Amino acid sequence: MTDITDDIAEEISFQGFEDDCRLLGNLLNDVLQRELGPDFMEKLERTRVLAQSACNMRMAGIEDTAELLEKQLAAELSKMTLEEALSLARAFSHYLNLTGIAETHHRVTKARGSANLSKSCDDVLNQLVQGGISPADLYDTVCKQEVEIVLTAHPTQINRRTLQYKHIKIAHLLEYNDRPDLGHEDREMLIEDLVRELASIWQTDELRRHKPTPVDEARAGLNIVEQSLWRAVPHYLRRLSNALKKHTGKPLPLTCTPIKFGSWMGGDRDGNPNVTAKVTRDVSLLSRWMAVDLYLREVDNLRFELSMNQCSAELSRLAREILEKEKTLDDWHETRSQQSSLGQFKNYSNHAPPLPTQLPAGADIPSCAEHNDMETHYPRLDVPGTEFMPMNRQGRQDSLKEFSLDTSKLSIKTHGNDNGNNSGNGQSAVTPRGTSSSSSQLLLQRRQFAESQIGRTSFQKLLEPSSSQMPGIAPYRVVLGDVKEKLSKSRRRLELLLEDLPCEYDSWDYYETSEQLLEPLLLCYDSLQCSGSGILGDGRLADLIRRVATFGMVLMKLDLRQESGRHSETLDAITKYLDMGAYSEWDEDKKLEFLTRELKGKRPLVPPTIEVTLDVKEVLDTFRVAAELGSDSLGAYVISMASNASDVLAVELLQKDARLAVAGELGRPCPGGTLRVVPLFETVKDLRQAGSVIRKLLSIDWYHDHIVKNHNGHQEVMVGYSDSGKDAGRFTAAWELYKAQEDVTTACNEYGIKITLFHGRGGSIGRGGGPTHLAIQSQPPGSVMGTLRSTEQGEMVQAKFGLPQMAVRQLEIYTTAVLLATIRPPQSPKEEKWRKLMDEISQISSTTYRTTVYENLEFLAYFHEATPQAELGCLNIGSRPTRRKVSTGIGHLRAIPWIFAWTQTRLILPAWLGVGAGLKGICEKGHTEDLRAMYKDWPFFQSTIDLIEMVLGKADIPIAKHYDEVLVSESRQELGAELRRELLTAEKFVLLITGHEKLSENNRSLRKLIESRLPYLNPINMLQVEILKRLRRDDDNNKLRDALLITINGIAAGMRNTG
Repeated sequence: MTDITDDIAEEISFQGFEDDCRLLGNLLNDVLQRELGPDFMEKLERTRVLAQSACNMRMAGIEDTAELLEKQLAAELSKMTLEEALSLARAFSHYLNLTGIAETHHRVTKARGSANLSKSCDDVLNQLVQGGISPADLYDTVCKQEVEIVLTAHPTQINRRTLQYKHIKIAHLLEYNDRPDLGHEDREMLIEDLVRELASIWQTDELRRHKPTPVDEARAGLNIVEQSLWRAVPHYLRRLSNALKKHTGKPLPLTCTPIKFGSWMGGDRDGNPNVTAKVTRDVSLLSRWMAVDLYLREVDNLRFELSMNQCSAELSRLAREILEKEKTLDDWHETRSQQSSLGQFKNYSNHAPPLPTQLPAGADIPSCAEHNDMETHYPRLDVPGTEFMPMNRQGRQDSLKEFSLDTSKLSIKTHGNDNGNNSGNGQSAVTPRGTSSSSSQLLLQRRQFAESQIGRTSFQKLLEPSSSQMPGIAPYRVVLGDVKEKLSKSRRRLELLLEDLPCEYDSWDYYETSEQLLEPLLLCYDSLQCSGSGILGDGRLADLIRRVATFGMVLMKLDLRQESGRHSETLDAITKYLDMGAYSEWDEDKKLEFLTRELKGKRPLVPPTIEVTLDVKEVLDTFRVAAELGSDSLGAYVISMASNASDVLAVELLQKDARLAVAGELGRPCPGGTLRVVPLFETVKDLRQAGSVIRKLLSIDWYHDHIVKNHNGHQEVMVGYSDSGKDAGRFTAAWELYKAQEDVTTACNEYGIKITLFHGRGGSIGRGGGPTHLAIQSQPPGSVMGTLRSTEQGEMVQAKFGLPQMAVRQLEIYTTAVLLATIRPPQSPKEEKWRKLMDEISQISSTTYRTTVYENLEFLAYFHEATPQAELGCLNIGSRPTRRKVSTGIGHLRAIPWIFAWTQTRLILPAWLGVGAGLKGICEKGHTEDLRAMYKDWPFFQSTIDLIEMVLGKADIPIAKHYDEVLVSESRQELGAELRRELLTAEKFVLLITGHEKLSENNRSLRKLIESRLPYLNPINMLQVEILKRLRRDDDNNKLRDALLITINGIAAGMRNTG
């Protein structure tokens, strides 16, 4: 029932899976028995048995009996009290979540236990060598591969993070339960641990009561790195290196990273006003803080491990230099400390401010009172606030005890009669006089001042022995100790930046780039290799070097995304201010002439005195932050809804202008380089014009030279799967995406530019989701030439990368799929006739889809009645609004709630509507055998049909019909019946083309998993119908709304995806 089945393992051990489901189910029953009592458990079991019986009858083909049982089940559920319905929905939701945990556990177990695992690095490299690819070519291709997985905060993760953690704990306990050496007493303790987790889950609120902020979403992404990817990446790279050594004779170079990670969390502002320039800056700094914190932990472990004395001459020399430098600094600080203590009273009297001759304004106000608007004539020292809290308490303690602040760099801000406003952030910086917090902050300042006088804190010196007490110099520990010191200062520097406090460190005191951190680590590695201790270097140290090469100093570079119209609005404001006319009213040629001329110029375009609206200011602020952070922290600037060459040049100009302004203020060039500007083609119309837009861009001399000079001759283009599917239906979108990629690739080849395609895939098939390997292997030939970017969204991030073992498997699949697509590109259509048939199917499919969704006047009302779409916004699963603009129409509804709503009713309409009509129209013209040949010999067509078949296998006509019968007005029920007939048509012709007798015949594992969930999933659907019926009569009933949201969670768990 999961869209990633093929990515992990085609089969699982159903005996073990069913045993674990039974174990978890029985333990949950015990918890519910204690919590809810025997009467409720009797009702729960009766509900499950009725649902199971109806499923059995339907699978046996006894439809009439199945229908009678389902009606009896619906009648009994309708008689339940609200409290009973709520408890039942919660119970069945947890059953489905536990089933999903067991399924994931057994996929991992199967993958771990397979000697020749399909799609693994070893398996695919062996295939290629056996197929005649030379080891040298294979090695070179792997080392040059560049894949970036971009994690996004799309609102499809239904589970709270608290529950996700508890689910991971249960998965670990199941893994422990598989140990053959587990004794009777240990097994009893394990059962007790499971019961505790299940009781904790039951007593935890499943619902988010507040919307997450963009920073919350970014923090969730960083947690995936910390919990899973941090461990998975070295393991994956070791497996790839071992496979390379086995089949080519050479291991993977230590700093070679075929896969890296990006993020949209905190950078995707398209339609999300909550993502501001400040949010982007804070998220980027927070990501850097997390990277440094993780490196600090690893370096600490390495210092303990690398205790040997034998080393290379170069490392020995560096260690001595570090020790001499430390001794010199300690001597200097000791002298300063003695001088300071001798003359402290004299110095204090010399430098103390004079006593005031009059009381300041507001002195009569009690210290607990607010008086932010009071004026003061006296200077005030700004001290660290409490807005930013690091991610763990220990990290804060470490940074405080290891960091020393130079007094020459303390900044005292004198506030005059400005009402205490800080011009940097527009917020009040006044601290009430006389409060206890003022005293504690003063103590903090004094402590930092004292630390700055003596270098490292006395406490730190107690923890770490001095060099004279060491039994001989341990050079690796000395060098790594210096690395740790710089990392500690780097972390403290980032904390100060996040708190908007003065931060003026010398550049040699902290790490800014990964190259700076790699230098001493590689020196240690080379020393171990040449000293005969290579086996030590290839352990924890090699893992750390590979992490630095993969994650850099930012963990995941942050992409920025904004809608093209916002850039046009900004340039419109600028040209009007400069009396140049309205940019938005110019034709494309005039826009390109203006943009090119300004890009070639050397002066800034935006006057510092310009007055603009808040929306325009936010765009300008974003480009300013991008200039300050640079390409060292940020990845690409993605333009959504791009349709013209001017959309790209507009961003290039705004980016150039911001960099000029920031460089002028800094008195030096901006950090890093310019961001890659990536047009995102989403609608069918824009996809059809994508190749022409790229040709127009590359024909402009300035732009072509810019790509060659600043981006190594690489043009990146993003294609969107969600909006194209909502625009014209899944089949038409798939074909238009295929043709657009072909055209864009050809356009870049014509101008001698390399292409990197960025795939904006969602989790569900309706939004371009599906098995990763299948998706990459079905791309147009030549479009995947060793480079690929792809999004992983919402619940798929947790599903694919939530556990280290799963993450390793996914990283291998990405690597091998891109390798195969590069060395052995997928086949093109064998005959031109196949293309024409695809055009005809697409035309019929799109017409059917758009006629139903956009032209049928009754459809919108039917959609609102038949689905819980209106209630999805109450889930609080994302920071962005569900609509781009204020409108009730489907056009401005985002793709996620569009698909989410239909997934809830089990009709899953967006993924198949129009497909049946298209296939039927071509088959009735006598082309059935042609379609069968296309399915057999054309990977793209085969994957498209297979994914549609997978969706049809998940759809459930009786459940969808039940929604209509209870919730939809009688006048619109015929529309629902017509849609269900369309579903049957799609099923009929998909089976005709594939030659299968039943849906998912080629994936029996998936079909069996679907069937195992139905006794829990079907009752939740029926409960949802009943609750929706009651809620629409009593809209203000919050308990009913909670019950509805819990059924939404449960159905999402059963379907294994949302939107």
